[in-house]
Amino acid sequence: MEALSVSFSPAVCGPKVNKKVFGAVEAGGTKFRCALGDDAGKILSEVRVPTRAPTETIGACLDFFDSQSSFGEVEAFGIASFGPVDLDKRSNSWGRLMATPKRGWEGTDLVSPFIQRYSKPVSIETDVNAAALAEARLGAGRGCISVAYVTVGTGIGGGAVVSGSPLKGVPHPEMGHLRVLRDPRDSFEGICPFHRDCLEGLASGPAIAKRWGNSLDGLNPDHPAFSIVGNYLGQLVATIVLILSSDRIILGGGVMTEAALLSHIRHHARVLLSGYPTDSIESRISLPGLADNSGLIGAVLLASSAEFR
Repeated sequence: MEALSVSFSPAVCGPKVNKKVFGAVEAGGTKFRCALGDDAGKILSEVRVPTRAPTETIGACLDFFDSQSSFGEVEAFGIASFGPVDLDKRSNSWGRLMATPKRGWEGTDLVSPFIQRYSKPVSIETDVNAAALAEARLGAGRGCISVAYVTVGTGIGGGAVVSGSPLKGVPHPEMGHLRVLRDPRDSFEGICPFHRDCLEGLASGPAIAKRWGNSLDGLNPDHPAFSIVGNYLGQLVATIVLILSSDRIILGGGVMTEAALLSHIRHHARVLLSGYPTDSIESRISLPGLADNSGLIGAVLLASSAEFR
């Protein structure tokens, strides 16, 4: 197992006292981020654990929290996870991953190891719903009634918070698997193991790399990849506007770090909506206000309201 290297927030000089401390886990397909945070959502300490086999990965997360006793007793845990994951507390499989494309992880119980080790309440949400919650309270969505968060990276996922509450379903929204109208310049077959050429199959990081042999940051800004991917993501944005009427649509994830892409998304969303229901669509679309910490801070916020099942 790779040795854990705990990195403390530069703003923190030592363990916090007289504040509630919460455990947070952002579970991703390539890494798990574990952190302690306070009731204001501030990260106090953090470690990154490579995503390997479930037992090894979750065990490393537990080892991290065991090592952080100087911060005080953890009140509760929040988990922001890749999916699909069962979020229904009435279900026998609550807290378990479902038919995920992440090999070896289907059926993994993310919640029970924390309850069994610490006897503390645990709250679990999708990573994108957790990110939407954090952005709505503390980031680019502050003051908005409805906030949608979309991550574009290894996969594509979307979540939403309406009037302060994450949007849930059975099991939860899967915006990344929407079917999109094909760009006439694009004949790529798609890579989604379930739907081939859904949004994730056409516009995720691996889809971009397989189609063009490079990530967007390795292509010239005038490469047609930017407009094609911008078209597909613009369709998603337009769909969110029409279905959820979100005041703010926040686009995060590794693919969105390439600055030129955002203008293409805004352009295609505006063209698709043609001024209906509003002509101010471009101002609704933004990058995260919390940088790449939206999901992790969201997990802290989940923990702050966690209750026993």
